[in-house]
Amino acid sequence: MTTDAHVLVIGSGGREHALAWKLAQSPQVAKVSVAPGNAGTPNAVPIAATDMDGLLAWALANNPDLTIVGPESALALGIVDRFEAAGLRIYGPTQKAAQLETSKVFAKQFMARHAIPTAPFEIFAEPREALRYLLSVGDSRLAIKADGLAAGKGVYMTDCADDAERAVRALMIERVAGEAGARIVIEQALDGYELSILAFCDGTFASLMPPAQDHKRIDDGDRGPNTGGMGAYASFALTPALPIQSAIESIIGQTLAGLAQDDILFSGVLFTGFMITADGPQVLEYNCRFGDPETQAILPLLDDDLYAVLRDGKLPRWRQNATSAAVVMASGGYPGDFKAGLPITGLDRVPADVTVFHAGTRRDADQIVTAGGRVLAVTGVGDSLRAALDRAYSGVTAIHFDGAHYRTDIGAKGLAT
Repeated sequence: MTTDAHVLVIGSGGREHALAWKLAQSPQVAKVSVAPGNAGTPNAVPIAATDMDGLLAWALANNPDLTIVGPESALALGIVDRFEAAGLRIYGPTQKAAQLETSKVFAKQFMARHAIPTAPFEIFAEPREALRYLLSVGDSRLAIKADGLAAGKGVYMTDCADDAERAVRALMIERVAGEAGARIVIEQALDGYELSILAFCDGTFASLMPPAQDHKRIDDGDRGPNTGGMGAYASFALTPALPIQSAIESIIGQTLAGLAQDDILFSGVLFTGFMITADGPQVLEYNCRFGDPETQAILPLLDDDLYAVLRDGKLPRWRQNATSAAVVMASGGYPGDFKAGLPITGLDRVPADVTVFHAGTRRDADQIVTAGGRVLAVTGVGDSLRAALDRAYSGVTAIHFDGAHYRTDIGAKGLAT
């Protein structure tokens, strides 16, 4: 067994900090490098996650034992294909497999083709056709989604015709999400509760992680625009009743089998967003990597060596009776315009039983300052959701930067059940 492994993590957010944090605990890992990283990650490699040539050149020169891809942008550009062609070991799906996330149109057509339960939908490439369709459905509750990657902000949930029209115009005419909105998916909104299921996959077999629930809206009470995620909690206590759990496992198995039928081998983390409805689980979306901020909540529950799980396919052990909660502290104005370069204080006053994962941060001389929309994810673990949240919020209240915004109701729905 090697005890001097070098691991490269690609990305700069809270997810990547959490991955680096957990990998550094492995007795097999001597060094973790992060490209480009942030103020909390070790051994920064100043190469952007979308710089395929730069990352490949660095990896060929430094020969990491394993590379782990954080952001979907790198997967979309085919980094796994590039590294594997060069004989480098990398964890994540190929560009072809990553279409499950990089194209909502691909994903919905895939689900329809393989009878995977999902909301009824229509696809549009022309704004006039989309607007004409809205006239036919009136004030229906809809989910209107950009086809391409939009950093978690390309989805509009609408309750009336006016809101739906504004969403279509924003995506297809104003192009607020750029080329990601050149095509859109309009689907019926589903009633129920959301559940995020992440799984380690080898193309055939899926090993499920603890269920998680994300909080996408910027404000308390699930109000305001969607973000990349304002917090999450994770626990096996979220595992639904056996018939629903069995249906979830069946759908994930169906997904891997459907990909194989389409001549696509999916190796990496498959993230399936479910809506648990009265008719059973329905797939809202697929992601093809560790979620953010779900990873910051899930990895503290991993009672095992992450390096061995990712490199060698070891079946992971989890803390079965623990719950983890992560609260995101964001810049004022996010997900719109926000100021950067604001000093962050109080990190040294965070309680010892709280873990702070950096996201949009950088070092300015001897000061850590803000450098993004989502700045920190503050995580607590406890024997109940209440205990985990109390720990996380004790960390949040110790930290300060001008305009800091966070939700005060992360996990509230879980506490109410």
